[in-house]
Amino acid sequence: MSGDRYFVNDQHSRYFLTLTVIHWIDLFTRKEYRDVLVDSLKYCQAAKGLEIYSWVIMSNHVHLVAACHMPHRMSDFLRDFKKFTSKKIISVMEEINESRREWLLDKFAFEARRTQRAKDFKIWTDDNHAIDLDQMKIDMLNKIDYVHNNPVEAGLVYRAEDYVYSSALDYSRKGKGLLKVTVL
Repeated sequence: MSGDRYFVNDQHSRYFLTLTVIHWIDLFTRKEYRDVLVDSLKYCQAAKGLEIYSWVIMSNHVHLVAACHMPHRMSDFLRDFKKFTSKKIISVMEEINESRREWLLDKFAFEARRTQRAKDFKIWTDDNHAIDLDQMKIDMLNKIDYVHNNPVEAGLVYRAEDYVYSSALDYSRKGKGLLKVTVL
């Protein structure tokens, strides 16, 4: 798995996940691409047993604290989510006025050819940096705070709850964010 030392072993544990765009390309600078991810996560919550405890979409990666409930499996969710969002983002890229279209498509096509892990375009890295929070007895609230502070640390907002593509608003108890979240 691309040198990643973190694997999904228990398919129903709660995991801290990091899904990264190849070469840390800033893909999610456009709302349209972020919305593809949100819509796909909503679908996975409804149809794939995904329970989200926290989430954030940054310019080149996504953090989730999540679990999958039986009979669904975390590995299946990750595979299907990456495959679907890759295809959908490429489709959206063809529809909108994307100034970087040729450059992005070239990078994603090259990575697909180089790794031979995708047919036409490879957007996501193979690893998920899946840390089993239950098995490793890691404090979930620390990871949730880390997830929510990403936009603050990146200088995008002063307060975590002001970042739209995150579950920080849910945890602030001042409103509901874009996705259903199990607040601890």
